[in-house]
Amino acid sequence: MASVPSLASTLHQRIADALAAAVPQAGAADPLLRRSDRADFQANGMLALAKKLKGNPRELAAEVVKSLPADELIKDVEVSGPGFLNISITDAAITGTLAARAADERLGVPFKEHPGTTVIDWAQPNVAKEMHVGHLRNTVIGNSVVRLLEFTGEKVVSRHHIGDWGTQFGMLIQYLIEHPHELDHKDTQVSGEEAMSNLNRLYKASRALFDSDEEFKGRARRRVVDLQAGDEQTLALWQKFVDESKIYFYSVFDKLDVEIRDEDIVGESGYNDMLAETCRLLEESGVAVRSEGALCVFFDDVKGPEGNPVPLIVQKSDGGFGYAATDLSAIRDRVFNLKADTLLYVVDTRQSLHFKMVFETARRAGWLTDEVTAVQLGFGTVLGKDGKPFKTREGETVRLVDLLDEAVARASAIVREKAQDLSEEEIAERGAQVGIGAVKYADLSTSAARDYKFDLDQMVSLNGDTSVYLQYAFARIQSILRKAGEAGPVAHPELALAPAERALGLHLDQFAATVAEAAGEYAPHKLAGYLYQLASLYTTFYDQCPVLRAESPELVENRLFLCDLTARTLRQGMALLGIRTPERL
Repeated sequence: MASVPSLASTLHQRIADALAAAVPQAGAADPLLRRSDRADFQANGMLALAKKLKGNPRELAAEVVKSLPADELIKDVEVSGPGFLNISITDAAITGTLAARAADERLGVPFKEHPGTTVIDWAQPNVAKEMHVGHLRNTVIGNSVVRLLEFTGEKVVSRHHIGDWGTQFGMLIQYLIEHPHELDHKDTQVSGEEAMSNLNRLYKASRALFDSDEEFKGRARRRVVDLQAGDEQTLALWQKFVDESKIYFYSVFDKLDVEIRDEDIVGESGYNDMLAETCRLLEESGVAVRSEGALCVFFDDVKGPEGNPVPLIVQKSDGGFGYAATDLSAIRDRVFNLKADTLLYVVDTRQSLHFKMVFETARRAGWLTDEVTAVQLGFGTVLGKDGKPFKTREGETVRLVDLLDEAVARASAIVREKAQDLSEEEIAERGAQVGIGAVKYADLSTSAARDYKFDLDQMVSLNGDTSVYLQYAFARIQSILRKAGEAGPVAHPELALAPAERALGLHLDQFAATVAEAAGEYAPHKLAGYLYQLASLYTTFYDQCPVLRAESPELVENRLFLCDLTARTLRQGMALLGIRTPERL
């Protein structure tokens, strides 16, 4: 189905046409239309235009009003203040437009006219290491951005740049060679917790030996050389670590209700064969130069505390490759092999300088152009209630699994308290959906660049800006629809709307524009804010407008229609955030 024009876009065009008719010399002037507390919409464009034409803005506004066509869209328009237009929309136009949205399974959200290909780098755990609270944001934000972009028609390729290469693997592999049964499993079905326990035990044992035994340390370092040279036995054992880690990763991502596909995991090792060529291309083109034996890229605006240039080191003086070589090779692969128009990196803001230097290097090399852009979607830190980085009482980084388990336990207790007729199995399922939804929403309702406080008491509250509040609004609507009997949702444009119905209807009409904005700006928090306001407006509607006890069958149907469209919008919006909406709570 074709996209459904919003009331705002239709009204914007009407006023723009009226402006052009009233003042032909103005050309295509912008009416500057926005929502208003004084009316449904306010147009402010006459002030700037009158100033430009050296005219009177109130007189110009009056001329525009005369040029507006009389039809079923505009109920009332008045010139206000120094030349604003306060505009009210007819009830019939509101209900009619919502009916068109309801008839579309996409709720009127259009596909982008010119979709491109975005390669998004998100969810980047490290092999043989536990995932901690620091891995929460890139996973949750990245997953929502993928959903938003795909829903608007963009081709999206995920890349999970896991840490699966480096010196620590020499230590781990050498220990496994000397203790060959450490990763053997009696049972072929290994849980994520067991896999992580195995890796932790092996890491601690190998680290203790590495620190205490100089001969083992020498063997481990030689093993790194074997790994980088592609020795078969070494690579086979390295693969065991990667496979064991994936069992663990997938168990955590499954808890988070996030799907990670195996083919999208391309770690540091995936670019190993490109590193030497990347360095050669940079050096031959003069983008990188040798400095004290290292291959470096210098920048005029990047200097250290004493004013000395701080370079991006692509290759170390000992011949080893740094993170920059891997990241630049990844850019080459994503641009030339995956044909990306946009490279999006969901990475901690503390890495902003590194990526700024990497992107600029790629531009100088000609790999990033006006047609291919790279963007870092930087995110802030997860803080504890005290406003400091979230740590355990012992000062250690919080394990992500522990945090998620506690959220689910808290939510399950709330569901059990509220549950009227749910089985233990259903309580567990709802508890997981509510608990994980609470964690995700707390993250996504905050602008990615900002830090946020991790407060489980607030997250699982039924009141305030929480996913539980949104899920409860959705479940309440489902309950009303179940109780409706033979009555069903039917739009009746001929009916007058109460103030709470109008407010809800006008907000429902903004869904497509909000999705487009959230996708275009990689800003899931804008969609979260919209959904919270939707649930709040629905609560007011529910309190002020009886649904099943409305005065006439037509009014019952129309209010059921508003209920149903609100529920569908909540469900679709929450799905784009990666959050489930249970039918019952």
